[in-house]
Amino acid sequence: MDWDKLRIFHAVADAGSLTHAGDTLHLSQSAVSRQIRALEESLDATLFHRHARGLILTEQGELLFDATKAMSKRLDAASARIRDSDEEMYGELRVTTTLGFGLMWLAPRLHHFYEKYPNIKIDLMLEERVLDLPMREADVAIRMKEPSQADLIRKRLMSVTMQLYASQGYLEQNGTPAELADLKHHRLLCQRTTSKQVNAAASFVQRLLAYNVPSMLTVNNYFGVLQGVKHDLGIGVLPDYVTQDVPDLVPVLPDEKSVEVPVYLAYPEELRASKRISAFRDFVQEEIIIHRKGILVEQAM
Repeated sequence: MDWDKLRIFHAVADAGSLTHAGDTLHLSQSAVSRQIRALEESLDATLFHRHARGLILTEQGELLFDATKAMSKRLDAASARIRDSDEEMYGELRVTTTLGFGLMWLAPRLHHFYEKYPNIKIDLMLEERVLDLPMREADVAIRMKEPSQADLIRKRLMSVTMQLYASQGYLEQNGTPAELADLKHHRLLCQRTTSKQVNAAASFVQRLLAYNVPSMLTVNNYFGVLQGVKHDLGIGVLPDYVTQDVPDLVPVLPDEKSVEVPVYLAYPEELRASKRISAFRDFVQEEIIIHRKGILVEQAM
């Protein structure tokens, strides 16, 4: 099978358009179309349904696209390992983590990473879905549970808990709860229990709801909860790692919290020798040490 035709097919299937694929490949639309027709003839199969809004893969096309995606990821892995044999670190590093951790902890610290490694381009993928690292959907992951996928190197970074926080303005206007039963006089802000999240967080919210909370604001991520708390909407359930970066938060009922949630960093075994991964891993560990020291200072004041 012609590798060049497969490369063009992959670009068209990924873009869903001959024109967009041509722009990516620096080929004319007619040249791309000729290569696709030639590939279909060689396979004696129709790979795309053509309609006015673009191209849709046929069943045979889906099978071939699955194969070319796997090939592309393996080639990316090989390319990354070859690049990492150089002394100078450069290139792309695809990092995946949850929306809350990525927005509220990781992103605010990335300037420290770029100060050391300005030639590394980070592609930050924030989503609750667990990406397949062995299949190279990402290079490295930070997750709120130990990854179960095989052929991964795992390192436990820290533990977090979910706790209650409010703004000073909200508490001055509405009072500070002395016990959980007092939540019936307040608005609770939390991630909705049906959203994808760790069990410890959902269980903690369910326990709070047993106290007949009359008013609620539910959001599908912790960044939204944080914004509500900062703007005096109520008492929010938030991970404890936000406290250092948002000093205006006031802990509410500090003895009430979820069970500990482990935070893991993971990457494929085949990238064990990657200098980019090592640099990112060391950066995260250093930032965690700084973060812990900051919390200890706050507690001592």
